[in-house]
Amino acid sequence: MMGVSYRSISDISGPLLFVEGVENAAYNEIVEITLPNGETRTGQVLESRKGVAVIQVFGSTSGMDTQRGTKVRFSGSTARVAVSDEMLGRIFNGLSEPLDGGSPIVSSEKIEIVGNAINPYSREEPSEFIETGISTIDGSNTLVRGQKLPIFSGSGLPHNQLAAQIARQAKVLGKDEDFAVIFGAMGITSEEANYFINEFRKTGAISRSVLFLNLSSDPSMERIILPRVALTTAEYLAYERNMHILVILSDMTNYCEALREISSAREEVPGRRGFPGYMYTDLSMIYERAGKIRGRQGSITQIPILTMPGDDITNPIPDLTGYITEGQIVLSRDLQRAGVYPPVNVLPSLSRLMNQGIGKGRTRDDHRGVVDQLYSAYANGKDLRSLSAIVGEEALSANDRSYLKFADAFEDRYVRQGPDEDRGIERTLDLGWELLSMLPEGDMKRVKRDQIERYGKWKKE
Repeated sequence: MMGVSYRSISDISGPLLFVEGVENAAYNEIVEITLPNGETRTGQVLESRKGVAVIQVFGSTSGMDTQRGTKVRFSGSTARVAVSDEMLGRIFNGLSEPLDGGSPIVSSEKIEIVGNAINPYSREEPSEFIETGISTIDGSNTLVRGQKLPIFSGSGLPHNQLAAQIARQAKVLGKDEDFAVIFGAMGITSEEANYFINEFRKTGAISRSVLFLNLSSDPSMERIILPRVALTTAEYLAYERNMHILVILSDMTNYCEALREISSAREEVPGRRGFPGYMYTDLSMIYERAGKIRGRQGSITQIPILTMPGDDITNPIPDLTGYITEGQIVLSRDLQRAGVYPPVNVLPSLSRLMNQGIGKGRTRDDHRGVVDQLYSAYANGKDLRSLSAIVGEEALSANDRSYLKFADAFEDRYVRQGPDEDRGIERTLDLGWELLSMLPEGDMKRVKRDQIERYGKWKKE
């Protein structure tokens, strides 16, 4: 079938072509589509049954017809991307085509974008602390090399600014190793694209980064391809070039919306909120490409970012993402309204691999205890804030008022930091002790006595 052209398009539905009389078309096989005016576009086989091949087009279907004027040629191979060290410092679209005016990547290394699942037996347990310079992540929801830790945001919240800050500041302490960032943005506006490009260029982070950008005006099908192209590039740099890669994908909600659009065009039976029933499997094929492999020096750490529709954390996208990934960082609209950046709500946030990346020899021996004490005190202060709104602050005891003041100080000094502030883990933990000194020393039940004596900020009598 390879090289044979077909003119038997029976139907065009959204981004899909239905070609009749095709035998043995392979799933994910790449096809070349030639329009009546000679223009060519690329597509991919989505399904093949009873001699009908369903092809999703990478681009618009305008200009195509069902009157045998449009030709479809099957290549006999699946989607592959050329990968090379020269991709560092470059900007591409979702199909790995240059957007920066540079030449296309020419390489003998062409890898299938689907990727292979990592054998669970071959996975190495993540254990190395990655410092982002952001206290609410490093201190309270620590990121570990090889982890997948999503950010749950909302429309209008500064997740793009936070993503750019993480990309600039992320590093592994005490190690001089090859480290790079793969940044994949899906369905973003031109303004957002310019923001990312300028942020990476003005800070010099572009030299150790590869950017893949898909604009909201670009084909939705490109949004389906982009994370796979980005992760294929990451796998090459990690496992063939022994680099440590941080992959940031934003916005996974736009990816899932594109998945729903394709599913609707195929007239599939919809699942929750109209999303396809296989969305869990599809997302897991992206998220599970993070990790470390025994015997390989490189690693892939993933930070997917998604905006929760209507700020609803029970929406299928954050819900399914939470099942697959190892925790979540939740942004708060209330903190953002109060002018706090980054507006990370530490109470519903969680890093399930945190304990494996902190402690003596990694961060500091008091890390777990001081963070638990901060969490407990802040939760108590938030409860008292709600109570004081009903009964008034005057009705609270002196001890309760100290926790109320602590909650305000925690948000203003620990959570709040500048968009260019790179706060080290030592400074974060010291700041935690300073805040705890606002509370009675006798309430410190989650930290050890020797740690209080070494790091505590209480005045000695």
